[in-house]
Amino acid sequence: MISAALALVGAIVYGAADFLGGLAAKRLRSIVVTCIAALSGLVALAISLPLLGGVWSTADVLWGVLAGLVGVAAIALLYACLAIGPMSILSPLTAVVSAIAPMLWGLLVNGDTLAPVGYAGLAVALVAVVLVGFIPGQQIVRPRPRGLLMAVGAGLAIGAFLIVVDQTSAASGLVPLVTSRATSFVVTAAIVGILALIAVRRGRGAASVLAVDGAPLGATPTGHADLEHAGTTGIDVRITRTRAWWLAVVCGVTDAAANALMLVALRAGDLSIVSALTALYPAGTILLAALVLRERVAAVQWLGLALALVAGGMLALA
Repeated sequence: MISAALALVGAIVYGAADFLGGLAAKRLRSIVVTCIAALSGLVALAISLPLLGGVWSTADVLWGVLAGLVGVAAIALLYACLAIGPMSILSPLTAVVSAIAPMLWGLLVNGDTLAPVGYAGLAVALVAVVLVGFIPGQQIVRPRPRGLLMAVGAGLAIGAFLIVVDQTSAASGLVPLVTSRATSFVVTAAIVGILALIAVRRGRGAASVLAVDGAPLGATPTGHADLEHAGTTGIDVRITRTRAWWLAVVCGVTDAAANALMLVALRAGDLSIVSALTALYPAGTILLAALVLRERVAAVQWLGLALALVAGGMLALA
């Protein structure tokens, strides 16, 4: 099934965007990275819209705006839960919930029907999501109830993004993604502006809001996060402020491409299948880290990558 292949490729591209956003977040505040990425993604989608076509309708525009608001909510909950920690538990939990929520919606509300191999593939995909989301070296401690609730909320918000986008009409083309990204940019730019105003009133320059503040968590406009490479990895990655800006720009364009792949996959196939495979986005981050940063991939992550391929094949047959 072409939708399974597109969803799996889209997950890899999402992971690449997260990797770039994580590197940019070494020198820029996470919300600033998200704002820059939202703007560059918006520009990329706006340029592509006339080429690919799309009918503007009130319903599709409103669905796009709602998707943008849901994406911002996902980012807020993601930052909050990861600041509480531990990432080693809350990260996979968020990814699993982000897969299960739209998966159940597709099966129970949309009425998606799969062959037996498809249902087995969904189970394999969920196991793969947990394994590829594993963070080597993170100390496992008991999470706080508030952190667990926020992680579940972040996962539900990410899943809701897929559900909302799935409601748009095929004739709309990229219109819902354009309005979604525009909404994300307006909201995040407003947040950055408020932070700058607060900084000025406290006697600091407006530019001070650009610097990393608190946990350096890189995120894309749809609420995914690169947890391993936004903080200290023990690897000397020389990221200048200028390079961080460019990384954030490329992050946004890459994320927009992933969204486009996800949109085509949704319109060509079932929400349950696309959501399960899209949640495998950490695979892209892992592969880029191994290729670019020469990081060692843990055995459990290799197992997760292998299961992701198996799940993709099984779901393609569903």
